[in-house]
Amino acid sequence: MPAALDQLTQASVPVPLTDAVALSGFLGLVPDPRGVRGRRYQLSALVTAAAAGVLAGARSLTAITEWISDAPAWACRALGFPLDPLTGTVSVPHPHTLRRLLVQLDGDALDQAIGAFLAARTTPTGPGLRAIAVDGKALRGSRTATTPYITLLAAMDHAGHVLAQRQVADKSNEIPTFQPLLDCIDLTGTIITTDALHTQHAHGTYLRTHGAHYIAQVKANHPGLFDRVRRLPWTVAPTSPPPSATPPATTADP
Repeated sequence: MPAALDQLTQASVPVPLTDAVALSGFLGLVPDPRGVRGRRYQLSALVTAAAAGVLAGARSLTAITEWISDAPAWACRALGFPLDPLTGTVSVPHPHTLRRLLVQLDGDALDQAIGAFLAARTTPTGPGLRAIAVDGKALRGSRTATTPYITLLAAMDHAGHVLAQRQVADKSNEIPTFQPLLDCIDLTGTIITTDALHTQHAHGTYLRTHGAHYIAQVKANHPGLFDRVRRLPWTVAPTSPPPSATPPATTADP
């Protein structure tokens, strides 16, 4: 199962089917890896059904396919599966059909679609900067006897919503993936937090030109910058916002 679908488990949803159907509107940019011949089901219906299974609590391909097989006809119809004009029944895909499709999908494109969906359903934050954390993670269960585990770089807001996610290229690190990851997020009025690996001049320039602020960790692997930061007058740096220029109104004693 592509790792993108696991993002949906991070949001509590009272009506999984409703959210899954809403997701289908964001799947237009996900390329269909199947050949033209033999397509019986729309790509959006298959991915939406898989998402509905995840939202309903499925945590494996087997559980997802079982959920689809057990779903009532009205639910399958809402997910986009075709209605047989002769029998009036709704046709659902064979488990192997869904397995083959999910293995072949472009994971980055699916991640972008799900990230856009989650960002759209996120409750707007209050005044102030929106905090977004960027961090890498190893995809559990992806390591085999001949291949290393898959590494993903994700951007997540502090409410727990994964806004974007991309796979880190083999024999590389997270640094080249940083800017492509954030290209699909509106960074205006945000503050980005990362680990020390992403304390890069190019990253800082990119964030500021896109309207974002950032908090960067500086370590001894940047000796010049580390020395400049170490010499700053930290003992006199303010630790709280300055008081308001206008004193609060008071009520005089009678």
